[in-house]
Amino acid sequence: MINTIWLMLIVIGTLTGIATGTSADVTKAAIESANQAVNICLGFIGIMAMWNGLMKIADSAGLTKRLARIFAPVARLLFPSLPKDHPALAAITMSIAANLLGMGNAATPLGLKAMEELASLNEAQDMPSDAMCTFVAISTAGITLVPTTIIAIRAQYHSNNPAEVVMPIIIMNIIATFVAILADIFFRPISRGN
Repeated sequence: MINTIWLMLIVIGTLTGIATGTSADVTKAAIESANQAVNICLGFIGIMAMWNGLMKIADSAGLTKRLARIFAPVARLLFPSLPKDHPALAAITMSIAANLLGMGNAATPLGLKAMEELASLNEAQDMPSDAMCTFVAISTAGITLVPTTIIAIRAQYHSNNPAEVVMPIIIMNIIATFVAILADIFFRPISRGN
């Protein structure tokens, strides 16, 4: 579906450029945007390598597992249908911990592992379980204490203070996570037809 949308956007943009006589501008903008995307990605490499390295050191030192244990009671509260020591809880808490540290790249494989574990508990294979929906809602809102990607983008564009947006981002992430949990609780009975 998303490929169809992107194809339609490209075709419409190209046809509009031809119809308005600005196809040269469309081509120039496409090339400049591609160059800019590469420059942004290269700018991310340093900061992402640093945070991935710190995350690996924290993982080796057992910090991420301790952080996961701290969030385990909250995870059990949010996912009451999961057995107490199920591997899904560990994967969920590790994914949340990675998101808290601003490591979206590290959180993604942990989130996929959590969904895999949650799927193993799901009896209705054609419909996501309540725990799966809750995890997607929380992951999408994702509280981040260290928004490394935003800091990296701001540093890439020579911001005077790349980290000045940290507190507003934390506040908005808390609000978004709270709203996601409330929406999950509110819409769950409606989606089940109760």
